[in-house]
Amino acid sequence: MQLCLGDLGSQASNPISPLQAALATRENSLRVGIDSFWAPLAMFTTQDLALRLQFRERLVLNPEHLPHQGPVLLAPTHRARWDALMLPMAAGRRVSGRDCRFMVTTTEMRGLQGWFLQRLGCFPVDQGRPSMTTLRLAIDLLADGQQVVMFPEGRIHRQDAAIELRPGLVRLAQLAKSRDVSVPVVPVGLGYSQAPPRPFSRAALCFGAPLSVPPKGDREATRQFNSELAAAMHTAEQAARAAVGRPLQSF
Repeated sequence: MQLCLGDLGSQASNPISPLQAALATRENSLRVGIDSFWAPLAMFTTQDLALRLQFRERLVLNPEHLPHQGPVLLAPTHRARWDALMLPMAAGRRVSGRDCRFMVTTTEMRGLQGWFLQRLGCFPVDQGRPSMTTLRLAIDLLADGQQVVMFPEGRIHRQDAAIELRPGLVRLAQLAKSRDVSVPVVPVGLGYSQAPPRPFSRAALCFGAPLSVPPKGDREATRQFNSELAAAMHTAEQAARAAVGRPLQSF
């Protein structure tokens, strides 16, 4: 979520594809998009200032599991607000050459925070009743070969506990697959040496091996996938926590 996608339809000499036109239309309807001024400023402020001042060490484990091409759906654990800054550091434009497009809750898109998030490429989803516009935008982003970030637990869980996933992520991946967009799901674990994270502490992020979602309609396979994803996220979180000296127990 760092650099501008460009004005997809401003130059007649550079015709755009139907997919790009659909992306522009949906982003306009949601009033979101990666802003050419605010996104680079946010990247500098968060990665070069905030993270360096907050954490004396920032580790990225198993970066080889992060695809740098083609669609990808990142499924991270959610333990602190710092997660949203750690992910672009580990997977964003400076690393993969592309942006992290976050699906965030509608409450996070309110007020001044929401104003900034809209300009950094984030887009809102109502977890209870996701709109078709939001789902289509997410699918179009994946079809365009971008990476989408969705916290499958639904909210921040500050206490150590077994991971319980909401059904939204697997449904999105299956909808994309039904439209011939095969999306690998990459489990991500984040760990901090202190809870809540304090200045000059340590942070780590671990990528797990990509998982393939089953076809839509197979309930047992879908249930099994969610179990495998939760286990992979837990394993990645264990590795991240061990790396910062705060081991996470099994549940």
